[in-house]
Amino acid sequence: MLYALFRDLNQRRFPFRVVLHWIVKGTSEILDMRSSWVNKISVILGSKPPFSWLILCLISVLALIAVLGTSTSNAFDSVTTTPVSDIYASYRRQKERAAIDLFDLKSLSLATTRLKEFGLCGKERENHVPCYNVTANLLAGYKEGEEYDRHCEVSRTAQRCLVRPPKDYKIPLSWPVGRDIIWSGNVKVTRDQLLSSGSPTKRLMLLEENQIAFHSEDGDGVKEYSFQIAEMIGLGSDSEFFQAGVRSILDIGCGFGSLGAHLISLNVMVMCIATYEATGSQVQMALERGLPAMLGNFVTKQLPYPSLSFDMVHCAQCDISWNDKGGIFLIEADRLLRPGGYFVLTSPTGKTIGGSLSSKKTNILTPLEEMTKKLCWILLAQQYETYIWQKTTDPHCYFSRKQEVVPLCKEAHDTPSYYQPLVPCISSTTSKRWIPIYNRSSGSHLSSAELEVHGKYSSVDSVQSEDYSDELQIWQSALKNYWSLLTPLIFSDHPKRPGDEDPLPPFNMIRNVMDMNAHYGGLNAAFVEQKKTVWVMNVVPVGSPNTLPLILDQGFAGVLHDWCEPFPTYPRTYDLLHANGLLSQLLSSRCSMIGLLVEMDRILRPEGWVVFKDKVGPIEKVRMLATQIRWEARVIDFQNGSDQRLLVCQKPFVKK
Repeated sequence: MLYALFRDLNQRRFPFRVVLHWIVKGTSEILDMRSSWVNKISVILGSKPPFSWLILCLISVLALIAVLGTSTSNAFDSVTTTPVSDIYASYRRQKERAAIDLFDLKSLSLATTRLKEFGLCGKERENHVPCYNVTANLLAGYKEGEEYDRHCEVSRTAQRCLVRPPKDYKIPLSWPVGRDIIWSGNVKVTRDQLLSSGSPTKRLMLLEENQIAFHSEDGDGVKEYSFQIAEMIGLGSDSEFFQAGVRSILDIGCGFGSLGAHLISLNVMVMCIATYEATGSQVQMALERGLPAMLGNFVTKQLPYPSLSFDMVHCAQCDISWNDKGGIFLIEADRLLRPGGYFVLTSPTGKTIGGSLSSKKTNILTPLEEMTKKLCWILLAQQYETYIWQKTTDPHCYFSRKQEVVPLCKEAHDTPSYYQPLVPCISSTTSKRWIPIYNRSSGSHLSSAELEVHGKYSSVDSVQSEDYSDELQIWQSALKNYWSLLTPLIFSDHPKRPGDEDPLPPFNMIRNVMDMNAHYGGLNAAFVEQKKTVWVMNVVPVGSPNTLPLILDQGFAGVLHDWCEPFPTYPRTYDLLHANGLLSQLLSSRCSMIGLLVEMDRILRPEGWVVFKDKVGPIEKVRMLATQIRWEARVIDFQNGSDQRLLVCQKPFVKK
């Protein structure tokens, strides 16, 4: 054994693993022979030497062999015919091998592995949305519209890669210009799809070869249409929506977001949802314009919003047969509507959703009208192709209905749902949040009574008015710091002169923000207070305290989401991602940290920003992992003795 070790040393084959192997093997062999040669030594010395002496002698012998092996190797080399250059190459390989062995030891001790940048995905995944693989869903047996629904259990991605932008991708134009003009190379849409769009909220035009310009100054009739809806519900104009309690609208099948583009200037939050489309996507087009939108389809599952979330549900040629399946789609719309909220249905003459509405000349109720009566809806107005119903504000209406009515849900169905099956019952009639839309607070700040309701409803121990106000003040200060921290990254190609202060970033630097762990929505409130032209997607992670009703009641956009799964949106749709405390939550969950970062890279546009706020441990881990997805990253220490750090990252504009 010792001869073999000596031979390997002289032949310069002594990586760390080999030496360690021979040491372990030699030690075991020597220990096996201990009983024989120790007895012989005891005969000579008259007593057994201590065992520690024997181990010390063994280590000394091995060290001597190593020294002799390295020193005597020159004599062996001198009689060989190996060229000098090969000797140096061998020596260099030995040093590299030794460095690798040391790195392996360090990696094993830190339970980490060497990091390598992820490759870029192929062209076929430029507009890829995980969990929405129609072909795979069909093969799995989903049909009758379910193939367009979200099925993450079917669409599992085996290989992680970074979704690259299309060949002709360009950084979106800043608001307000970017709201009406987008680069055609940034979205997957054909000229025929543009020209064939006939919906009043879809009409648009091609301005130039590489741009799509949306009509403005009421060129597409959206302002007139919005004004018509306001008149039908008894308002003087659409500028009175907010004061009348209409602050958030769910726009189903939103076209390309024209209604939302108009109403967002009136402080009305319009959330666009539409089914997945491989090309000509309504959601992708709206998000590229910087408007609130996400993929949503309630063929079989509830939308990831709590009950009583919106003041109006709008459907203009949204291709939903509201009569199907016993009116269960209308029941889902009723679940989402607040008391006193409006359901607006616009359909071309002769195509009223399969003849859903009866003529005024007859007294025969159609299935749609019968269903709305069972839901305690009142047909408020009708003009041309537009019909508006209003949900009752009196929960006793449900007890005064005739037989064969839609039953009321049990309390179990009022709990927050995350893509749960549709239920054929009316929910939340006994909820503490059953407050008519015209009785709510006039601004985004909730009253102490409303906060108390949320504390009882939202699985939060308590929502105190002081905590709510303190969070708003904290985020107002934090937002100013964020804005200044992003400045050096934005203006990195414009170096400042010595002594000059960093240039202030433009007010319209970003169009949208995703707050990945929104809590009370304090960051969104800070944007509103500072009058930034930004909308925020407030995400409440599944498993966290359910503060989403509180966020939605402030008139903000929000959604439930499980960050172990991909977010239902297209690539390159957000300018800034913010995660406060999310990393610490993931460390104690089943989620993959690197999987989350790859997903964040997918939904972040090139040259977009990420801001993490968390403890030192998770921040350092993500800073190391950020190199795999090619982010530029730097850690900010608060210098206040806390264990909190900021990690500011920017995604590069990577082209193939």
